[in-house]
Amino acid sequence: MDNSYIQDLFAERIGGANYGKDTAIYKFEKIKRAKAAAKKAKPDTPLIDMGVGEPDEKAFPEVIEALYEAAKNPANRGYADNGGPEFKKAAAGYMKAVFGVDIDPETEILHSIGSKAALSILPSCFINPGDVVIMTIPGYPVFGTHAKYLGGEVFNVKLEESNDFLPDLDAIPADILTRAKAIVVNYPNNPTGAGATREFFKKLVAFAKEHKLIVISDAAYASLSFDGDAISIFQVEGAKDVAVELHSLSKSHNMTGWRIGWVCGNPLIVKAYGDVKDNTDSGQFLGIQHAAAKGLENPGITREIAAKYSRRMDMLVKVLKDLGFSPRKPNAGFFLYMPAPKAAILADGSRLEFKTGEDFSQWMISEYLISTVPWDDAGAFVRFSVTFEAHGEEAEKQVVDEIRKRMSQSTFLF
Repeated sequence: MDNSYIQDLFAERIGGANYGKDTAIYKFEKIKRAKAAAKKAKPDTPLIDMGVGEPDEKAFPEVIEALYEAAKNPANRGYADNGGPEFKKAAAGYMKAVFGVDIDPETEILHSIGSKAALSILPSCFINPGDVVIMTIPGYPVFGTHAKYLGGEVFNVKLEESNDFLPDLDAIPADILTRAKAIVVNYPNNPTGAGATREFFKKLVAFAKEHKLIVISDAAYASLSFDGDAISIFQVEGAKDVAVELHSLSKSHNMTGWRIGWVCGNPLIVKAYGDVKDNTDSGQFLGIQHAAAKGLENPGITREIAAKYSRRMDMLVKVLKDLGFSPRKPNAGFFLYMPAPKAAILADGSRLEFKTGEDFSQWMISEYLISTVPWDDAGAFVRFSVTFEAHGEEAEKQVVDEIRKRMSQSTFLF
């Protein structure tokens, strides 16, 4: 096939004439390759995968049954566009039950085909060439990627452990703020697991008003609270004046592949999102929306899932502390984020240095078949996910005991 002229036609936003020629191997591809190599080298040792950021169990039976019934109904066969009233009403009810906030299902909420889709649509509502988006690093880059597609710029604020992995708003330069239109935050945070406080959200709302910013609060993990105190930016007075919040059933209801969530908050921003969405997709299948509504009507599903992750966190934190690590159990979600060790003393007495989190993560896969994800954007850190596959408490204990057994063969230095 002759693609000689095709190579010159690619948009600059994805590399232009050099598209496809980049030989860099990205982090998750490195992890994928390392896992394959480790399994081949040690076929008798099962891989413990704590790198995957998605639930290890399927959706709850009542949700699956609701999908089955809805799929049989011919009334659900058509385009959903911006969604049906049943889902919006259920999502608003969930916001009230879990977060204690009032959302008008008519004007302040619209469904999304997952948070990623919403984050890719929202920049088209606001970003013109030269506009700035303030984002955190580490963080989920999708909003910023699409902002740059539109000619915008991204200003990254590092999340430092010394500031509890919250962005230092006061450190953002004045010249950036004069051109900025939006600030994107994600709490509970991926990858750090850090949670926002109401005090932080109060400061963020005031900061946004002062500098005329829109706040995009990505709250995909927010309902998975371990202590029952789930935090939403809308618990802060005046937040609806400047903010929208993104929610998803992927984590809260074990529905990752179903691609269903919602955007809620400021009615004008929600309306703009809906208008752009109309020209982006034709809505999620109404059968999935009906099934999701069934799940949202039972917040106990989320509490049960959160209890599982909290239990696993307690077990894993104890093991890692015993091995010399310094993990801090998060308040919600399933990510455990901590500094990587600087070195390890191996069983034969030799010393192995780790210059980065990636060095440590790659070694853990090849040596112990324990998969984690490195994050070196703001220091040498590594992320463990407690979504490892295990059905029941006894199976969970066995997995964590195996982690202890394998890692205890080395002594870690920090």
